[in-house]
Amino acid sequence: MNQISLAQDREPRRATTSAPRRDKPEPPQKTHTDYTVGWICALPVEVAASKAMLDQYHSPLPQGGNDHNVYTLGELNGHNIVIACLPSGVYGSSSASTVAAQMLNTFPAIRFSLMVGIGGGVRSYYTADVRLGDVVVSKPTSTFGGVVQYDIGKAIGGHRIQRTGVLNRPPSILLAAISRLEADHMLNQSSIPNELEAMLVKYPNMEAFSYPGAEYDLLFQPNYQHVDPNDNTCTNCSPQYLTNRRSRRTEAPRIHYGLIASGNQVIKDATTRDEIAQELGGEVLCFEMEAAGLMGDFPCLVIRGICDYADSHKNKLWQPYAAAVAAAYAKELLSVIPMTQVGNAPEARGDSNNRSFAQTPAYQDQPRIPPWQSNWEPHEPQPTAGNSSLGALSGGGLALFALLGCPDCKIVENDRLGEMWICCQCGDGPKLMSHNVECGNCHHRMRS
Repeated sequence: MNQISLAQDREPRRATTSAPRRDKPEPPQKTHTDYTVGWICALPVEVAASKAMLDQYHSPLPQGGNDHNVYTLGELNGHNIVIACLPSGVYGSSSASTVAAQMLNTFPAIRFSLMVGIGGGVRSYYTADVRLGDVVVSKPTSTFGGVVQYDIGKAIGGHRIQRTGVLNRPPSILLAAISRLEADHMLNQSSIPNELEAMLVKYPNMEAFSYPGAEYDLLFQPNYQHVDPNDNTCTNCSPQYLTNRRSRRTEAPRIHYGLIASGNQVIKDATTRDEIAQELGGEVLCFEMEAAGLMGDFPCLVIRGICDYADSHKNKLWQPYAAAVAAAYAKELLSVIPMTQVGNAPEARGDSNNRSFAQTPAYQDQPRIPPWQSNWEPHEPQPTAGNSSLGALSGGGLALFALLGCPDCKIVENDRLGEMWICCQCGDGPKLMSHNVECGNCHHRMRS
């Protein structure tokens, strides 16, 4: 061994220092215009199931003083999602419409919404064997756009209602997606069972959202009423009045596509359920209470997990699982919709099917109203930026406007307070209206 190598061996080795490790940079804060998918629920159990399906949570964003919703923001299959729930104890189509209007005002880039939750199933002896834990998705039929409001129209003889008008169908981007899923499910290719299993692994305390069991799926004959009103189960109901049905091979939920009946009353009577279903052509698969408030003005798809049969035997046993199944289907639906396709879709506020939401300034440009100030202020008859559209009206149009108000603003009826209005420009309301007022939020002329 030569002297040079010995010298090198005796020389102390220098400690090698690695470059300082840099932490992964925090993702940039999302803005209101980053969110493109709305997600609306009516009950806390539906919100819990929906939140459990999120891939990632986002930090909350500020809201305007007239937006009373409470949002959960997150990401699902690459889509930025806004989840909102109806106010506790305030259900029905009007409440759903108000929540959606305020959501679109705060998040102006939303392209469409999903109404995700529970509903009452209707078994069709000819078209669909709907059972508890199944999912019903609104899909246009030959007569309706996927959702029909069964309690509005003209009262005719025999205590019947002649229904007038047709609600909008879901947007094409959603109809194409459900066609894809419908084909996948025919091949027994569904991620719903895996999503439900993953939810229970991630959130062990959600055991109430697991499958209750086929032995608790009881469909009684329509003329047999629940025995004990104080009993939330059917342990005292006679099994001889059960409808005979073939057992299913698996617990996996089945997905049904068709007509959903929506109204402002809870259906808890089998005879009423079947009568309404027959009046609507025997195509109804599900009853619920909120969808009619969305389908008329918002691009939306309704997804309902079946938790009861809309009869006197209904109880809450199946509600958590039904909510979870509906949320799992919604997650699977978004997995087949490319993000670029959503980005190219028209904004919900400017959709051609939606007359109630013309383009308005972005959320950040909306004036904030102090909580002590009334949302509706007296109007002084001078030109303003918010009422420039009035100048284009003819003399007859101005006269009609002065008599009836803005034709695009939504009017809702309140049993105690009478007519209430929702502003067509920003969605604020419902509020009591009188003559000579404008919207205090966006200064749109409601009446002249």
